[in-house]
Amino acid sequence: MSDVQELKTEEYQGLPRLNEPAPPFTANTTHGPIRLSDFKGKWVVLFSHPADFTPVCTTEFIAFAKKFPEFEKINVQVIGLSIDSIYSHIAWIRNIEEKFGVKIPFPVIADLDMKVAKLYGMVHPQASDTSAVRAVFVIDPSQVLRAMIYYPLTNGRSIDEILRLVKALQTSDENGVATPENWHPGDSVIVPPPATQKEAEERVKQPYEVVDWYFSRKKLDE
Repeated sequence: MSDVQELKTEEYQGLPRLNEPAPPFTANTTHGPIRLSDFKGKWVVLFSHPADFTPVCTTEFIAFAKKFPEFEKINVQVIGLSIDSIYSHIAWIRNIEEKFGVKIPFPVIADLDMKVAKLYGMVHPQASDTSAVRAVFVIDPSQVLRAMIYYPLTNGRSIDEILRLVKALQTSDENGVATPENWHPGDSVIVPPPATQKEAEERVKQPYEVVDWYFSRKKLDE
C-alpha cells in the first residue's frame, strides 16, 4: 500500500471492525514520523489517552513503560496517542521521567487534527468532543485488527490485562485453540468444539480434559 493510499482516511468511515484490516495511517510522533505499515510482522498495541499532564493517564503511561520489556519479548510495538501537540507530549514525557523516575520508551502520536483518533473511533462526543477516550487496539502482524477495548475517561486500564490478551491471541493463532476466562500461559486451553455428530462422538474418546462433547480442555506442549 502506497503512502498516498494510506492518507486516504475518508475511505474508512465508522468504527473499525474486528478481523478486518486495521485502518492505515501516517502520523507524527515523539519518535518522528511513523506509518502503521512500518510495523508489519509485529503485533501492535495502539492506545489512546484523553490528555497529557493528567493523573490517570500518567499512571497508565508509567505502567506501560514498566511492562514495555515484556511487550517487546512477545514482538509487540506499543504506540500511544492523544489529541495534543508533539511539544506537549515531549514536555509530559520529560516530566514523568523527572517526577517519577520512569522513561517512556514508546512513540506517542500527536493528533491535534484528530485524523487517527477519528479513523479509529477514539472520539466519543458524549464523553468529550476534544479528547480521545481510553481505547486500546490490538493489531496482528498481518495488520488485521484483532481486539478493541474502550474505557471511560475517569478510569484507568489494567496494562497486565492488555499484555495477557495479546499472549492469549498469539496462543490461539499458533495452536488453533481458544482460551478460557482469565487464561494465562501454562493454563489449559479450550479445544474448538466438534462440528459434526461423528466428531462429537469421537471427541469424548480423545485424551483431553473432557467435560462433555462440546467442552474440552488440554495442556499445550511446553
